[in-house]
Amino acid sequence: MKIFTNPNYDFLRWRWHAIVLSLAVIVGGFGVMAAKGLPLGIDFSGGLGLVVQGASESEVRRALDALPGEKVVQQYDDAAKGQVLIRLPQAGDGSAETLDRQASQIQETLTAAGLKTTVVRRELVSAVIGTDLQRRGIWATVASILAITVYIAFRFRPSFALGAIAATLHDILVTLSVLVFVGYDLSLNVVAALLTITGYSVNDTIVVFDRVRENLRSMRRQPLDQVVNTSVNQTLSRTVITAGTTFLSVLALYLFGGEALRGFAFTMLVGIVSGTYSTVFIASAIAIILSQRRRGSASAAEPTSTAQDKGRKPRRARAS
Repeated sequence: MKIFTNPNYDFLRWRWHAIVLSLAVIVGGFGVMAAKGLPLGIDFSGGLGLVVQGASESEVRRALDALPGEKVVQQYDDAAKGQVLIRLPQAGDGSAETLDRQASQIQETLTAAGLKTTVVRRELVSAVIGTDLQRRGIWATVASILAITVYIAFRFRPSFALGAIAATLHDILVTLSVLVFVGYDLSLNVVAALLTITGYSVNDTIVVFDRVRENLRSMRRQPLDQVVNTSVNQTLSRTVITAGTTFLSVLALYLFGGEALRGFAFTMLVGIVSGTYSTVFIASAIAIILSQRRRGSASAAEPTSTAQDKGRKPRRARAS
């Protein structure tokens, strides 16, 4: 199945524009993080999450207005089930006893307001567990990126590996920036989505690089820019079809998967768009830039005497 018939778009013409646009999004996102801090979910910061059943979202919100402090009340899962998620940030020393008292206080408040609710799910995360989860999440991301770097460098070439890793880091940073702009918290579901995006982005990039490797054999006299641009055009239908079908599947998960999966699905949606964008513009551009610098360094390292010998005319042999 092909969407495009013999495409011949000059994607590399816009590589610097794409890099500047990505840097603007990333710098903006990190600027917001520096000003407001990275919003951490209760998985990392510690806190309380309760899922109650038996009352509507508006009734639970009105009942909890009497409690001081910041609260998040939202529909959980399917609206027909009548479940409401109540989230409270970490309070006091963040110990299990403090979180238990918070949960009991919420249940007492709902009962005093005349709501007959039952607790379907209770999630208590202490600050110590949250710190451990942060460390494990960072190590998992770093380990996956290092493993991918070794694989691509071994199968292709070091410049291609750096291009793929630059595209992967681009996808992670752009996705984090968009999450900060929209206001999603960084939870375990979001970290799982980021790791999924890492594998998805690299897989898409490897397909393009594999075509580049094939075309380098048949287009030896062509410059690397043209070889890469041709390879991107040849795999364009596959890239769009793969990204499109995955996007529609995750979109259905975002719309109908419930509140518990909404953060994961939204992160995946942003990552799919960013991954497709980086495969076409970022990864190929970085690989070309690094390859050209490597060739330039090799040319500069060529001995001067060799260059002079090339321009010197051979002497005629004297007749004896």
